[in-house]
Amino acid sequence: MLKVNEYFGGKVKSIGFKTATLPATVGVIVAGEYEFSTSSKETMVVISGELDVQYPGETTWQSFTDGQAFDVESNSSFKVRTKSDTAYLCKFWQS
Repeated sequence: MLKVNEYFGGKVKSIGFKTATLPATVGVIVAGEYEFSTSSKETMVVISGELDVQYPGETTWQSFTDGQAFDVESNSSFKVRTKSDTAYLCKFWQS
């Protein structure tokens, strides 16, 4: 079953589904800056576009483009920003 999620007044939308092994979402982030929280470990893959990511406690940003992935630890918050609409795949690791 697919689950549609919407965040930040509709500026981030995703569709949740189950891969062969993990729950996941695929979505689009509209240009802007956002802060996300997660309760489980995530791996995010940029499908199209570019995401700048600021990890918890960091002051610098790291950029990720088409096909690149980054991990986010469970029970944390992280910031993302993008200059153009960006598509992503997010896999949620179960403990």
